Amino acid sequence: MTDWISWLQWPAMVVTVIAAWFTGSTSKWRRKWGFWIFLASNALWIVWAYDARAWALIILQVFLAVVNIRGAKKNEPD
Repeated sequence: MTDWISWLQWPAMVVTVIAAWFTGSTSKWRRKWGFWIFLASNALWIVWAYDARAWALIILQVFLAVVNIRGAKKNEPD
């Protein structure tokens, strides 16, 4: 199982870059999708990090997910 998980870092990286691109957009629709895509990238990185025993990366991804959720809530109209 480790073989395919070791390659998971590449799709995780691509998804993270796409999320950053969308989040940095002036379009409200793209920013909203950027937050969801970032959450998907957090999940991918956590799966990869668990297999790699990269505990600091798992903790980082959890905190980044919390920040993304906070940002998504702040972007909602009052």
